[in-house]
Amino acid sequence: MQRLLVAILAAVDAAIAAAVGLAVLLAPLTLLWTLTLGATADWGGLWPVTGTLWQFGHGVSMDIVIPDAVVSAVGIAPDAARFTLSLTPLAFLVFTLLFAARSGARAARSGAGLLGAVAGTIVFTAIAVLVALTARSAIAEVQMWLAILLPSAVYLVGALCGAVAYAWREGDGGVIDRIHDRVDGWGDWSVVPGEVVRGTAAVIVALMGAAALAVALAVAVRGGEVVALFESARVDATGAAVLTLGHLAYLPTLLVWATAWIAGPGFAVGAGTAVSPAGTQLGVVPGVPVFGLLPENSSIWMLVVVLLPVGAGAFAGWLIRSRLVWSDAAHAVGPRAVIALAVAGFSAGVVAIASALASGAIGPGRMAEIGPHAGWTALAIGVEVLVGASIMLLAPRNRDEIAEERTDRWVAEMGASPLDDDAALPVWTGAEENDTQPLDDHGFFGDGSTPTPR
Repeated sequence: MQRLLVAILAAVDAAIAAAVGLAVLLAPLTLLWTLTLGATADWGGLWPVTGTLWQFGHGVSMDIVIPDAVVSAVGIAPDAARFTLSLTPLAFLVFTLLFAARSGARAARSGAGLLGAVAGTIVFTAIAVLVALTARSAIAEVQMWLAILLPSAVYLVGALCGAVAYAWREGDGGVIDRIHDRVDGWGDWSVVPGEVVRGTAAVIVALMGAAALAVALAVAVRGGEVVALFESARVDATGAAVLTLGHLAYLPTLLVWATAWIAGPGFAVGAGTAVSPAGTQLGVVPGVPVFGLLPENSSIWMLVVVLLPVGAGAFAGWLIRSRLVWSDAAHAVGPRAVIALAVAGFSAGVVAIASALASGAIGPGRMAEIGPHAGWTALAIGVEVLVGASIMLLAPRNRDEIAEERTDRWVAEMGASPLDDDAALPVWTGAEENDTQPLDDHGFFGDGSTPTPR
């Protein structure tokens, strides 16, 4: 595929990603505008609200300024009329990240991963600039440079990760291949980079699965409290729909909170509060329905949940150990120790970034501190994952591993599997003029892309 066409398709992907994110906000807001304001609606305020919320979904904090007329009419304290809103609904950020990774992988499959990532990021940045210039609101103020930088950075990171991952796995005939070839020359250490990434991905997936299970159990146990808070809000069907959509947008944020709770440090719901397995200390909590899931008290026995991150590390270590045995690279202790340390470190880094994005402010005063502490959560995850991974990766080699390696070496030397009944039969290797050839390197239903799989 020509490089120009790859760049055009990547640009289209970026435009679709931005358009979908904006449309997901614009559609319900338009319906809300119509049902609540009717013919008297100020349609000029619809787009600024949509654009500001889209930026907010990509990590851009908002400075809320309540007009003096509203402060006087409602009776809000003057010191509460201005505050920062920075607790990000991570659903928008995750969508952009995954869509960009898909676009980067597709560009790499066509042989121009870097070009596709750059082209897509340029278009996404142009859209972010357009939104930042046109969607300005006096009530919710954002910093212009952050409104442009953060959405563009999210898309760039996703596109590069997708392109590099595909190129490392399948080859790109360029820089990634040269780096891969150099790494292959490290001997016993050549397996370290790939296994570290694979192990980190396994840990993150396992942690997200445990967090999702924890949230589901909380809904099953304390769903009545959530319903009661919905009822106490006294909103109509439109308001209930808006609250429900907002809760869905914050679902990935709740998963990060659950991960922090499972790890041990927990999270805060206001200054001076703590929600952790060791205990729960809550003051006055806003009547947001999702806060009904917060446990009223905890037991010291709940600390057993910290075994879940240990189990995630052990799961990753088992996957890596199995692959190392299969590739006859499990006999060296040094690479296995480095892999365990690196998997724990990278897992802690990912959790630290997620915790930083899932914490912030939702109001004035004590509500300026909410969410998990990035440093303590990352430290806990790193230690727990390291324990689990070390158990599996640094355990002494057993007889089954040694026997499997001997079998693999024997099969390689003999050139045939001992279980193959036809191994002793002669194999015709001559070529005839009417021999058939495969349609392409990727099989009959392959995509016909240029890079050759490793």
